[in-house]
Amino acid sequence: MTKEWQVRFRVNGNSVMVSVPPMTSLAEILRQQLGLTGTKIGCNNGECGACTVIMNGKAVASCLVLAPQVAGADIRTIEGVGGDKALHPIQQAFLDEGAVQCGYCTPGMVMSAVALLEENPNPGEAEVKDAISGNLCRCTGYQKIIRAIRHYAAGR
Repeated sequence: MTKEWQVRFRVNGNSVMVSVPPMTSLAEILRQQLGLTGTKIGCNNGECGACTVIMNGKAVASCLVLAPQVAGADIRTIEGVGGDKALHPIQQAFLDEGAVQCGYCTPGMVMSAVALLEENPNPGEAEVKDAISGNLCRCTGYQKIIRAIRHYAAGR
């Protein structure tokens, strides 16, 4: 019998508490416990970036973060980017530049981009490539994604 942990943290500005086994990943908590399904689970071993969220200001693969590590953390998911009636400007840039194809990697890409742009509002191409290097996309070939991030940064 696995003991459940009570874990309290913030998600998209809201305080939450969940009761889960300690080996439960943040990605599973977000999707299954909190219904935040924008965070995708792809490889489930930190290789694809589909589950990227911002944890305490840094982009992380939420499939690698276990429940005890989340205690007291501030988490932002794709649902916390933009608003109910308008897209975040980086989401709009992805649309404008044709950087969205099947959409599976897009939430993770956007979260990596948001983390980068909050840390460095005017990144160069090499910095953009580095920031999204943990995110796999099989549809766009990355050029449109890089262009969308640079376009957003240049227009701020």
